[in-house]
Amino acid sequence: MAKSSPAQFVRQVRQEISRISWASRRETGTATITVFVMATIAAIFFLLVDMVLSRVVQFVLGLGG
Repeated sequence: MAKSSPAQFVRQVRQEISRISWASRRETGTATITVFVMATIAAIFFLLVDMVLSRVVQFVLGLGG
């Protein structure tokens, strides 16, 4: 790999940064809301699974009364 001068490196970095397509404010907001909704759904799902499995274990071990 050929070495480049610091100035050439900075020019290459600027050129690469100009090629990046940044997400719009609306896309970022939509993605954020989607992540929160999916995390909430997953949390509720695992809460319910945990409660069901807890009841099953209590019943099997005879601790449920």
